[in-house]
Amino acid sequence: MQFYCESLTEYKRLKTLEVKVGDLLLGNFHPVRVQTMTTTDTMDTIATVEQSIRCIEAGAELVRITAPSKKEAENLLNIRNELRKRGYITPLVADIHFTPNAAEIAARIVDKVRINPGNYIDKKKFELIEYNDAEYNEEIERIRERFTPLVKICKEYGTAMRIGTNHGSLSDRIMSRYGDTPMGMVESAMEFLRVARGESYHNIVLSMKSSNPLVMVQAYRLLIQKMDEEFSTCYPLHLGVTEAGDGEDGRIKSAIGIGALMEDGIGDTIRVSLTEDPEFEIPVCKDLVKRYSSRQSAVGSRQSAVAEKLSYSPFEYKRRKTFSISNTGGHHVPVVVADFMEAEAISYKDLQAIGYSYDESTDKWSIGDAAADYIYTGKKTIGFALPGTLKLICDHNEWIHVDDKEKYFPLFQHTEFLSKNERSPVMNFISLNVAEEKSATEMLQAIRDNDDVVLCLWSSAANAMQSVRSYIAQLMDEGIQCPVIICVKSHDTTIDEQLIHFSTEAGALFLEGMGDGTWLMNDPKKIVNTKVSGRTYLETKNNHQFINNTSFSILQATRTRISKTEYISCPSCGRTLFDLQETTAKIRSVTSHLKGLKIAIMGCIVNGPGEMADADFGYVGSGPGKVTLYKGKEIVKRNVSNEIAVEELIALLKENDVWAEP
Repeated sequence: MQFYCESLTEYKRLKTLEVKVGDLLLGNFHPVRVQTMTTTDTMDTIATVEQSIRCIEAGAELVRITAPSKKEAENLLNIRNELRKRGYITPLVADIHFTPNAAEIAARIVDKVRINPGNYIDKKKFELIEYNDAEYNEEIERIRERFTPLVKICKEYGTAMRIGTNHGSLSDRIMSRYGDTPMGMVESAMEFLRVARGESYHNIVLSMKSSNPLVMVQAYRLLIQKMDEEFSTCYPLHLGVTEAGDGEDGRIKSAIGIGALMEDGIGDTIRVSLTEDPEFEIPVCKDLVKRYSSRQSAVGSRQSAVAEKLSYSPFEYKRRKTFSISNTGGHHVPVVVADFMEAEAISYKDLQAIGYSYDESTDKWSIGDAAADYIYTGKKTIGFALPGTLKLICDHNEWIHVDDKEKYFPLFQHTEFLSKNERSPVMNFISLNVAEEKSATEMLQAIRDNDDVVLCLWSSAANAMQSVRSYIAQLMDEGIQCPVIICVKSHDTTIDEQLIHFSTEAGALFLEGMGDGTWLMNDPKKIVNTKVSGRTYLETKNNHQFINNTSFSILQATRTRISKTEYISCPSCGRTLFDLQETTAKIRSVTSHLKGLKIAIMGCIVNGPGEMADADFGYVGSGPGKVTLYKGKEIVKRNVSNEIAVEELIALLKENDVWAEP
């Protein structure tokens, strides 16, 4: 395999080995399976059974249950038996972290065990340890001795296994040799996979999870390349962004990471980790899978030189080099275009939805952190003075008649740009459907020597992301450095589907370093609210605000433009020591104004210091009613009462000079 997938220019599923989990088959071109994890106390058999049933009836094809110690592992038998008695045969997965003996018990009961190679045998104390090769090999042998018994049990009982690496819980040994890197994640899993293969055990799924979609995507790509290089085969892959959070942000971050891989045919089973009840994860999983279920033979129209070579590395982030026009391209953060094409008229009040508030008494504008940079008005103009930071794009035929050509810029369709001579001396936007190969090729020649062009790229191909990526790669091959705005229009009918559509197509390209701006469009008249178990779980009242927030959330999740506080919040499980949803909402309500700060909210010590390694501050359950506060990886306050822990977190932020009054 030359890169990390079967094709970079057409949608093809990655061929993986077939794995059997109970009676369920995954990998080897079987449908992508959806799964979730319970949040109940594993020792509460009935509560766990009833939540599992809700998940199964929502569509879960596997249900994972935490087993942090021997007693929980043993109680999995009661849970399994009760489910079977009620007529449910969905495969069960035991989630193991620190306890090999719990895994060995669970492997005799459930259909699959998940182990984390970062803490299954190794310990994580955030210590830097220097190993020579002999000492390192001794550690590998220790892993073999401790891990082999579980492999043999799984082989004997026909139990599947997931070797699930988490970016935040890499062992001190891996960190000492590979650092906090995607390659360290890959090697962490490969060490365990080599042991399993040595025992001729292959009923294995792998995962490379991170709360950062960029790290996650790079790690999966490297893992595929490494397995192909070393074994000439690929094991099935479980996709997920860990600690994604809740609401729109959780869905967007998950869709970017999972969707960026699924666009290239990667992934055999997925889990969307939301800080919500687990049954609400399933519709999001199903919406993701649905995007690709009919795409088996969808072929992009652009079969460019990208099929033979790449002008960039898909294993590391580097933003495409572009020249700067006004506030677009070059060193500028990606811009956001607000689409007002369908609006009959535009008033002062309408601009509140995109970050601009007008005070008539003072005749002044206030500008939010998530304020759009451009408005596209189509065939009309705006009849009032705008804030200085906001610029307008209108159709070329309208722009010709505009007096203020410092504020307004023309949008050309492909043929207009080739045929019309009247252009802006500063900046010209061109809308280009890259799926129309003749037009796309003509445009390459037309803009080659222009330094005032911004391409607005979109594709009508089924595999739109791949075809836009191929065209941008061709721009790179030919040394054309004009800025590119990524355009995505969704015709989906629910907010969840639209979030997934926007996030996968635009987000995947920003992870490649290929976007200088984003322009999202939809048809608000087609949106219907979605209900699960009688409850509406995502809806919008102002479509322009929804599109604007989604644009900035995609840029935030891809770390290309920071406009708000980021929350790394675990999805809760049976180990959680407080009401995670309520606590997350409370912390968000008092800290959401702290732009650029990353706050982790973790239900227990298992997901604590490891999984929040990317955060600036952490709020971690450490015992019933107790919370430990972190600054980075360091404990600052232990065993704080849950009743005052949020206030103590604010005090900690103040002590470190990162607090600002709302």
